[in-house]
Amino acid sequence: MHDLIRTLPLALLLALAGPAVAQEATGTPEATEEATPDPLELNMGQTAEEGPGSIYEKSVHDDWQIRCIRTEGGEDPCQLYQLLSDENGNPVSEINIFPLGEAGGDAVAGATVVTPLETLLTAQLALSVDTSGFKKYPFSWCSQIGCFARLGFTQADVDTFKAGNSATVVIVPVAAPDQRVTLAISLKGFTAAYEEALELATAAQ
Repeated sequence: MHDLIRTLPLALLLALAGPAVAQEATGTPEATEEATPDPLELNMGQTAEEGPGSIYEKSVHDDWQIRCIRTEGGEDPCQLYQLLSDENGNPVSEINIFPLGEAGGDAVAGATVVTPLETLLTAQLALSVDTSGFKKYPFSWCSQIGCFARLGFTQADVDTFKAGNSATVVIVPVAAPDQRVTLAISLKGFTAAYEEALELATAAQ
């Protein structure tokens, strides 16, 4: 043990000794007080759920949530979110919609739809609002979470969402390519949620 202590660098021994060494070296109470950190400089820590990159619910508008991602600068990007369930109430998919503003060109808003890994990608994703015809969108990639389709909406599309009652997403399971899984998207509260997300996005620019 004594051999180990002799081999440790002097600076490390002083660091391990801490305030006690400082007090013994000076022999004055003032040295101990100076070694005590300022309470204003102490960091109380935070949970992983509160750190940058974590997601939190900012508000709820009927069937839509406004979800935001914490950032270091505090200008948290926010999106509209809704969990989609099948006819038996089982959660199957989710949709996130986000305003793009002028950065999107013809698309004033975008959306990401996540479906199960067992989705037949070549059948694509179909979306309609009320009784309007279906539009098909290709899938972009899959991960352990699921398969992702990225959608672009024109102002006319957004206006259709605002005026509509419900939308429908249709996907095809890879194990049963002759079947269709129909998922309802409620549009109740969409207008209020979208306007809030748009205001947040504009303020962050």
